[in-house]
This record gives sequence, C-alpha cells and structure tokens, in this order.
Amino acid sequence: MSLHHTGRGRLGLALGAFGASALLLAGCAGGGGGTASDGGGGSDEPLIVGTTDKITSLDPAGSYDNGSFAVMNQVYPFLLNSQYGTADVTPDIAESADFTSPTEYTVTLKEGLTFANGHALTSSDVKFSFDRQVAIADENGPSSLLYNLDSVAAPDDTTVVFTLKNGNDQVWPQILSSPAAPIVDEEVFSADAVTPDDDIVSGKAFAGQYEIDSYKVNELISYTPFADYKGSLPAAANGGVTAKYYADSSNLKLDIQSGAIDVAFRSLSATDVADLSGDDAVKVVDGPGGEIRYIVFNFDTMPFGATTPEADAAKSLAVRQAAADLIDREAIAKDVYKDTFSPLYSYVPQGLTGANEALKGLYGDGQGGPDTDKAKATLEAAGITTPVVLNLQYNGDHYGPSSGDEYAAVKGQLEEGGLFTVNLAQTEWVQYSKDRTSDVYPLYQLGWFPDYSDADNYLAPFFTKDNFLANHYDNAEVQDLIAEQATETDAAAREATIGEIQDKVAADLSTLPLLQGKQVAIVGASVNGATLDGSFKFRYAPLSK
Repeated sequence: MSLHHTGRGRLGLALGAFGASALLLAGCAGGGGGTASDGGGGSDEPLIVGTTDKITSLDPAGSYDNGSFAVMNQVYPFLLNSQYGTADVTPDIAESADFTSPTEYTVTLKEGLTFANGHALTSSDVKFSFDRQVAIADENGPSSLLYNLDSVAAPDDTTVVFTLKNGNDQVWPQILSSPAAPIVDEEVFSADAVTPDDDIVSGKAFAGQYEIDSYKVNELISYTPFADYKGSLPAAANGGVTAKYYADSSNLKLDIQSGAIDVAFRSLSATDVADLSGDDAVKVVDGPGGEIRYIVFNFDTMPFGATTPEADAAKSLAVRQAAADLIDREAIAKDVYKDTFSPLYSYVPQGLTGANEALKGLYGDGQGGPDTDKAKATLEAAGITTPVVLNLQYNGDHYGPSSGDEYAAVKGQLEEGGLFTVNLAQTEWVQYSKDRTSDVYPLYQLGWFPDYSDADNYLAPFFTKDNFLANHYDNAEVQDLIAEQATETDAAAREATIGEIQDKVAADLSTLPLLQGKQVAIVGASVNGATLDGSFKFRYAPLSK
C-alpha cells in the first residue's frame, strides 16, 4: 500500500495508485498468516506498540503510506474489510455490497451507525468520502486508486451506488478496503482540502474499532476501543493501545527486548530479527508479505532523459538496461537482509496470480546474476561514453535501518567495471516524499506495500501515464493492457494479460525491481493475537496479554 498519488489528472486516465512501502519482509502475498497466540483469554490491560514508521497525515485524502494507513485501519470504518487471517473482503459497516449491473456497485449500510462524536454515519458521509478524494487529488494521497470511479450516489440514508467507468471491475471490492476508502465525517472534514490532524482528533471523527484520545504526531498516540463500532470485525481484546514512534530502530529493539513495549512492528533490521528470535522474552511472528523494493528511473531527469540537454530516448534506455545488467539481487538479499528478502525479477511478486520473472532472461547473465561485459556492450552500442554519472537518492528512516547497507551495495554493483559513477545521497522521509514527485531525483529508492492482494496493485499504480511514481513513463499499449486486465472476467485470459504487461514493462524498465519481503512483528512472550495475513493490515484490536 501506501505512498502517493501525483494529482495530475490521472483519474481520467487508465489507472494509477500506490501503496506504500515497508521494509521488513519477504515472501508472497496469499492466504493464511502468522498469529502469536498461546491460548488464554487476555485482559483489558492496555498495550504499547512501537514502530519507526512515520505518519504523513490522518486525513485519508492526504497520505498514502504505511505509517498513516496503520492509524487509519484502527480508527476509520470501511464499507468492506478483511477478517483476521484472510485477504478476502466482506462487508464491514455495509450490510451488503454487490454489483447490481456491470457498472453499478450498490452498498447497503447497517442501520444506526455513528461516529465517536455522536454524528450519524450515513450514505451522505460515504459519498462525501469518495467525492473529496477525487476533488482533492492530493499529490501524496491515494485518489489514483479510484481510477475507475465515475460517480457516487446516495439515494437514501443507507444506500450508496457507485457507478464505474468500466464494467466488471475485478478489483473494485478490494479498493473499497484500501487507503482510498476510509469513511470520514462530512461534518468534520473539508470537502476540498486536506484536514489538519488536530482538527480530526479534536472532532473525534472516528468510527472504527478505536478512537484516538491523545495525539502527538510521530511521537505518541493513545487509542481506546470505540464502544459503538458496528462493523464486522471483533471488538478489541484489550483496554487500549499506545503507539510509540521511534526515530531509530536500535531503541525499538532495546525496548521490545526489555519489555518496555509489548509489540514492535516495522521496522527492525534483519540482524535484529535474527538476534531476537533466540530470546525467550519475545516471540517472532511472521506472515505472507507483498512488499517489494525497487529503483525508480525519472524518464525526464535521468541521464539522457527527456528534459536534459543531452536528451536521447535510446541512450536513456541503454543506461537503464546496463544498470539492470549489473544488479546482483541474490547478494543484496543474502548479505544485507540475511535472506529475509528474496530476489525479485519482475513487477508482480512471486505468489500472486500472473507473476513471472520477465527481467531474469533479459538482463545480466540470463540466470539472475550480473554481467559486466553485457552492460559494457549495451552502453557501447548506444554510443555512450563511460563512466555515466548516476545521481541516486535513498531514504534512511522510512524503509528500515538496512537501507544504507542496501544502497551501498547497489552503488558498488553499479560501479563495477567503471561504467557508472554513482552519487549516493539520502533525505529524511517527509522531505523525500515531496521531492520524489517534483523531479528532484533522477533515480530513487521506493518500496511498495500493497493496498490489496492482487497483481493489479503492482501494475496500475506504477505504469499508467500519470502514475504515483510521477516518473513520466508513458506507454499507451501498457496502459490499455492494464485497463483490460482489470475488467477481464476470464481468469486464464486475465493471467496472460498480466504476464504480457510485465514483459512489456521489463523491456522499457520504468523501474528496476530488486527484492520482495515478508511481514514480521516481535511481541512480548505474554502477548497474543498479533496477526499478519494476506490483507497486509496490522490491527491492534486482536492484541492481548
């Protein structure tokens, strides 16, 4: 899930989105998941959860990142949601939700829904929530997920009708559980601007499993169970949760190890996880992960990019191809991440329907390894004088403590044979998330944590014209295929189209996939209920001790 939307009219185009990023993990998305449970009933005792994630905004229209969505999952209601242990979505505050025609999706709300401030939650709030996402289209928001939404109607207090541009949308139910879909209070939120966090908290505009009692951004949040939550998820198994935000993962590790906190979720280094796995004071819980890590090429500002003085599309492609020839994913996965990540050779992670390994045969030695001679030949054939200077940006506080080691390894690999000179720099996350969409970085690091468990969520956000990457990649054929797969009802045909998209993007190299990961949480020995599943949502309500 989570990162951003560029707000450049992408809603009128084929598709787009982003879901965020994470760090700690490897594996494939899919059913099942890890749960910390030793039996026993738990108590009303509050718990403390620690994280290094950062919050961009509590307004669903103003953020598209893991740290912000982690809060939203606790406090906002959704029309559809996934029960613990599954990625499948079913009605949450909805009584029912079905296609009533190929282009109309009708939702009936449960009766008597309210927000924590006492305001009634009706179909008007639902319409408002989606209309404002589209109207605000914030560059750091998830409105691009609503690419197929034409209009929303609220014919009565409990009925909502979504009219879609393309019929038979195979992912629309999942999108209703995504970062674009929290239901907000129209009496508290602005219709045309991102609402400040303090206004949301003071307005008590919550109707999920929890409400927020106190809030200090990226320091402490105090949650208490919302007594009038009427969604389908179970009531909280605890008396409340305090979320504590850490600037550095070493302190997070020390606090979970000493018992100062009950849960550590995102992001500990692979070395720390391995160390803690031998500590009887804690339990390591893992589950399927759809996280991917990759390098983005800005097609305007990278070497020979469209807006550079030496603009040349063929040379720009050759630079991307040579970079792909030099990357050794196996080495990064083993040496940096202790095999908690695995190599990723395409755009859809292994384990999801339609995933292939399109880059493996095209680049490097054809078996997944690097090939310096091939990279050199590619640059020579394009008439490029070496070394080529690459300005590569990464972030050291959002994707976990191993990002520095990861990108030091990437730099070393790209400089093999003297073909590239890499200027490596890092920026803290809040600034990074603004700069990357403003053509500041010719090449930059991103991670992606999916919004929903479907290959579409690794294609639509990245490879439509006005994608969340804002990297100026524009391939009309790829865009048409993305739109085609999203509405293809024949499973085999859809799978084939998903494979074709990966093949075409692999030839263009809009991004350079590196790794895929899994979800990991560390919990105290007496803590139960930590559930990591294919929904990729970490909920506080099941936790108890």
